[in-house]
Amino acid sequence: MIEEEMWMTILVDIVFQSLAYASVLYLISVGLSVTLGLMGFVNLAHGIFAMAGGYLAAVGITGGVPWSVMLIVAPVAVGIIAAVAEKLLYSRLYGRSELDQVLFCIGLIFIVGALARLFLGPLMRPVVLPESLVQNFAVGPFSFYVYKLVVIGLGAVTAALILLALDRTRAGAVIRAAVENRGMAESIGIKTKFVFTATFAFGGALAALGGMLGADVFGLNPSYAFDILVYVQIVVAIAGLGTLKGSFIAALLVGTIQTLSAFYLPSLGTIILFLSVFVLLLVRPNGLFGRI
Repeated sequence: MIEEEMWMTILVDIVFQSLAYASVLYLISVGLSVTLGLMGFVNLAHGIFAMAGGYLAAVGITGGVPWSVMLIVAPVAVGIIAAVAEKLLYSRLYGRSELDQVLFCIGLIFIVGALARLFLGPLMRPVVLPESLVQNFAVGPFSFYVYKLVVIGLGAVTAALILLALDRTRAGAVIRAAVENRGMAESIGIKTKFVFTATFAFGGALAALGGMLGADVFGLNPSYAFDILVYVQIVVAIAGLGTLKGSFIAALLVGTIQTLSAFYLPSLGTIILFLSVFVLLLVRPNGLFGRI
């Protein structure tokens, strides 16, 4: 009986940690998935919006702004920044070669990272949490970190609202039409340039939310955008382009693999993840839910 209870506790802990990790990955990567599917733009610099959200939250909270307020302010502010960046920078590279897009994004990551190091310092910056979140919540023999419960809740609610909006609203129908067939969407009067900007801004806002919540997971520092780049790209690759439901499932798969590896094979965690993705993409080159 004691052994069964111990195994149940471990299983619940693995599921809990996987969901928390997956929620952060989903929030950061879902905007990139739609951007790639909608615009065909290889935005390797998507992580800078997550980093911006994390730093805005860290600076704001240090300055006395409540954590709950920054939970709204940081995504909105970064969403506006993303819209401006799309208009002034990204839009100039639409239709250019993938090499041009990749070089631009890598250069942008270096520039933003250097600015962060110059003005905010090279060390990690914590996003200070309210005391109510930095404690454990016990349910019988199980113990849950309250902050990670909040992260899971925010990730689940965000995913549900996004899927509901795409399936049940006119805005969602417009986005889906633009993703599926841009030319046809333009022929019936849809202003795809505005859709691009709005979608880009929304993706940036979600990345900022994920970056703020994930600062405790990845460690907020000037190389944050590079640190999360591989994991975000893996989620997008597993899901396939332009799929929101697939992004959540892919993030959950990555979170589960990483958590199981950390529990049982910590020295091989990254190798197991990369090998799993390699095998999957050999079988499904377009991802689990990508358009063939």
